[in-house]
Amino acid sequence: MMRTSLAPGIYLLRVFSRDSWYRGLILLLTFLIYTCYHMSRKPISVVKSELHRNCSEIPNPNNYTNSTTWCNWSPFDQDNYKELLGGVDDAFLVAYALGMFVSGIFGERLSLRYYLFSGMLLSGIFTSLFGLGYYWNIHQLWFYVIVQIFNGLAQTTGWPAVVTCIGNWFGKGRRGFIMGIWNSHTSVGNILGSLIAGIWVDSAWGLSFIVPGIIIAVMGLISFLFLIEYPEDVDCTPPQHHNGPVEDLGTSVESVVGNIPEKESGTEGSECSRESTEKPEAIGFLRALRIPGVVEFSLCLLFAKLVSYTFLFWLPLYIVNVAHFGPKKAGDLSTLFDVGGIIGGILAGIVSDYTNGRATTCCAMLIVAAPLLFLYNYVGQQSFGSSVVMLIICGALVNGPYALITTAVSADLGTHKSLRGNSKALATVAAIIDGTGSLGAALGPLLAGLISPTGWNNVFYMLISADVLACVFLSRLVYKEIQVWRGCVNRNSSSCLALTHPR
Repeated sequence: MMRTSLAPGIYLLRVFSRDSWYRGLILLLTFLIYTCYHMSRKPISVVKSELHRNCSEIPNPNNYTNSTTWCNWSPFDQDNYKELLGGVDDAFLVAYALGMFVSGIFGERLSLRYYLFSGMLLSGIFTSLFGLGYYWNIHQLWFYVIVQIFNGLAQTTGWPAVVTCIGNWFGKGRRGFIMGIWNSHTSVGNILGSLIAGIWVDSAWGLSFIVPGIIIAVMGLISFLFLIEYPEDVDCTPPQHHNGPVEDLGTSVESVVGNIPEKESGTEGSECSRESTEKPEAIGFLRALRIPGVVEFSLCLLFAKLVSYTFLFWLPLYIVNVAHFGPKKAGDLSTLFDVGGIIGGILAGIVSDYTNGRATTCCAMLIVAAPLLFLYNYVGQQSFGSSVVMLIICGALVNGPYALITTAVSADLGTHKSLRGNSKALATVAAIIDGTGSLGAALGPLLAGLISPTGWNNVFYMLISADVLACVFLSRLVYKEIQVWRGCVNRNSSSCLALTHPR
């Protein structure tokens, strides 16, 4: 019998090693996992404008009441509805921020597979419970606050777990670029959450929460069935976390230039190894806090995330109030901010990889973002076209630093040379950085709820001030990176080329 040639598709499959296929699976799975986390957070921002509407502009088909708030959902039918909605946001965000510091400790010591499954299942339950308030006709504020508190605690399981899993599988080669693409899960989740919530916001807003709740619970089951925590568990070679200048921001220029990283091995192109390595022990909170750069990036993220989450929770309502669009159209338009976030995250990763200047990249984007936020408030709503362009640009500049710090920077610091290859520190470092940032995420929407009754201009002044403060906390690290670059220019050596143009 004549043998036929191998199918072309199989040739394509064989181009990639077994190691690469497993890494691709982990990258895709963790992307989908955190997409679901963010998707389940977004509906509240879309539904806000439905919970309190301008009833005078809506015809009352029953015409049996003279109430000016007949179309609103009690208790959000009062004049202080913005403060009440801000309180509901803060119930989630404060619980998330405080829980995150503890979550990293649990994430280091428990199986990531079980941890994610339980967290996603609970997130699905509490997200759905908020929507069931519509069908159960619940009008007590305490119900929605308590649901948000428990949902915030459940959602803290996500970030430390996925960052740790990614850190276990990927080395430091082009981490900024890879994680810039991977971190688009935040924006993709926000976009999907807005679009899904928008389908039912005008008719039955309860489904805007119930459907995302079901999706995240199902994704939790999928993660339980397929997530692989360590390369060694499937006989693959773990990545080498070599030292680099990003890790050495607390040292002198001479020590950084004199300690050039060698080319890493055991990355995506390597073959699987049967040798298993001993799994590292977890580290303490204080030890993680002493890693150079952790405190500075944490405080920077506090203010960067304040800006990002204010947009996340209040942008649709701002568009409704200023541009006078309906709730669904405002929710759809707000997704452009997240489209810009995808672009900004990838751009920040590419630039920081090429320059090896994580802090400088973040600071530059934050500096440019401040005046553009001012422009968006004043000219962004003059036409639909200007609104689209400004939302995409502002989204890129606001979310770019946020994406870079929570992914590539967290992974860099979580594999700092002082930890001697202990990747278990990733969960604690990621929790410290994101937990501190989440304090800002809680503060931003709260301040927006308190300030917005005095005018949206004041909200934007607050956001611009936060951007400036984020830059201030990075100033020492930016100075260190500039000193490294100046030292390289003076030496003009091949080792300096490796610093400024890492492979």
